[in-house]
Amino acid sequence: MFPRSVPDAPPARADAPDGRVTVAVITRDRCASVLRTLDALTALPERPPVIVVDNSTDDATLLAVRRHPAAVRVLRPGQNTGALGRNLAVQQARTPYVAFSDDDSWWEPGSLGRAADILDAHPRLGLVAARTLVGPEGADDPLNDVLAASPLPRDPDLPGPAILGFLGCACVVRRDAFLAAGGYHPVLFFGGEETLLAYDLAAGGWGVTYAPSLTARHHPEPSHRADRGHLQLRNEVLTLWLRRPVPVALKASARLTADAVTGRPAARRALRGVLTRLPAAIARRRRLPPHVERAARLLDGPAPRGRGPV
Repeated sequence: MFPRSVPDAPPARADAPDGRVTVAVITRDRCASVLRTLDALTALPERPPVIVVDNSTDDATLLAVRRHPAAVRVLRPGQNTGALGRNLAVQQARTPYVAFSDDDSWWEPGSLGRAADILDAHPRLGLVAARTLVGPEGADDPLNDVLAASPLPRDPDLPGPAILGFLGCACVVRRDAFLAAGGYHPVLFFGGEETLLAYDLAAGGWGVTYAPSLTARHHPEPSHRADRGHLQLRNEVLTLWLRRPVPVALKASARLTADAVTGRPAARRALRGVLTRLPAAIARRRRLPPHVERAARLLDGPAPRGRGPV
């Protein structure tokens, strides 16, 4: 069960921490990387509280984070919780909004304050996705253009393009909305889990939008990103089985099977994962409301692998 919601925090004084946004960081066996992220978060003018969920298999990260000069709260589940670690952090947060970072990402100064202002001004907004800059050179993530060009109709009470996908380490959520939607889904665990959360927020009446005035920095290691390909493929198909019409899920499953048969290693691993988790997905299957299904159908064309529809 999720804890009850907390009231909005009072407006922040200019000389005090903002007090509206907690940053939740998930990490696993990447001590140096998470310390770099904590350095960046500690330097933010908003001075946000930080919760680190340590999915590591040894104590090195835990000890290093506890020695960090920032006042960081560490949650140690005792096992790898994947993206579900974000659920744990949101449950423990005591601010109305929660920003997500991975251990290779952080926020630009001022972005968290602007995100809180946007959420304050739009009470139906459940999640706002930021512009993501990749690597030391600050290149635009290709997803930025996709989000900005969303074909979904704009809602007059929301501040930007309506979307049904985002980058998990570059978004800020309304805590109440996240908890009401159930957070990240246990069947998916990790990898391309964002689309399902966007579906569930929209199904609950919450808005999901893109705000390029917010900026997150992402410094992924190439090998780390490559290792996730089969998880993205697996969860694209499982998301369809969890929420979309059966013909849509069957078509995607057939396409993945054909790719596996022709010898794509990532497709073979993904198909094995789908077959393993499919009974749980079917048991938890819940169709989207008609208006959300119509929006999803608008986005069923080609999209960047692993990021879900817009």
